[in-house]
Amino acid sequence: MQNKTLFMVEVAVFAALALLLDLVSGFIFSRIWPQGGSVSIAMVPIFLMAYRWGVKGGVVTGLLLGLLQIVIGNPVIAHPVQGFLDYFLAFSLVGISGIFMNKVVTSYKDGHTGKGKMYGIAGILLGSFLRFLCHFTSGIVFFASYTPKGQNVAVYSLVYNGTYMLASFILSAIIVVLLYSGASKVLIKKSFQA
Repeated sequence: MQNKTLFMVEVAVFAALALLLDLVSGFIFSRIWPQGGSVSIAMVPIFLMAYRWGVKGGVVTGLLLGLLQIVIGNPVIAHPVQGFLDYFLAFSLVGISGIFMNKVVTSYKDGHTGKGKMYGIAGILLGSFLRFLCHFTSGIVFFASYTPKGQNVAVYSLVYNGTYMLASFILSAIIVVLLYSGASKVLIKKSFQA
């Protein structure tokens, strides 16, 4: 029971932190990507939960972030399917990075920080790429009308979404690696520290 309570509290806290980080970055970068999207470190709390609780922790945190973005944030929704794809599915898929949880935790616990960093970055790359695929698809299907005349819709969506997603991936990877390098004992769940 205590473990379930801890899980729910951490999901709520990390999702709220992710929303706060997303709102700040959205405010800063809103003029660069007017149809939505921004360079953001909002995925960092999702990755931290994925490496603490596995896929379930990451997916639930991402799902809650998507819900909070729609309810509290400033969502760009052109169609209900696009809203689902860009908010619920995209951020839930970031949590798939939790498939690397055991490798990340075991590597840091055993003092193999290089391997821990490598597995952590691999998970961040996977989660970021899956999120990018959602936004890329949404851009092609629902935002094709914003494509400049004469330009291929897929190329436009790739460039539009790829620019902020690549930067978000790099920033998230740097921050997560720095956090685990400096505070891995705090970030690893107690059940793994025995």
